[in-house]
Amino acid sequence: MESIAGPVLLFDGECGLCRAVVRLLLRLDHRGRLRFAPLQGPFAQTTLRRLGLPTEDFDSIVYLPTADGAEYRLKTDGVIGVLRLLGGFWGGVGAAFGVVPAGWRDAAYRGVAKVRYRIFGKRDLERPVDARHADRFID
Repeated sequence: MESIAGPVLLFDGECGLCRAVVRLLLRLDHRGRLRFAPLQGPFAQTTLRRLGLPTEDFDSIVYLPTADGAEYRLKTDGVIGVLRLLGGFWGGVGAAFGVVPAGWRDAAYRGVAKVRYRIFGKRDLERPVDARHADRFID
């Protein structure tokens, strides 16, 4: 597996909502620290197997605070981790979101996950941005 620097967000590369969120994160991450990989791609698939996570369930993002995958966060814990990484206002939003019980947060997350393809569409697997950000994507 290639050596990857920085935190990584594994996302559903076919989900219109997920791709829009990735585009937003590229704009908000002014320091350019967060890297991205589609859950369907080789890096994510290898990482998921290594972590003992399902390789065909794309209803959750997987946030890897360190690219080596020594730890990971799923669903809203992953969202909170990404928001805290962004810092500033967004870090505060993440902290406030973290006060809500995880069961409630994740129930809402699962509800959105169930309807995301119907509302936001399903696309072919491809990078959701232009070449300017190519270095931020893994496979």
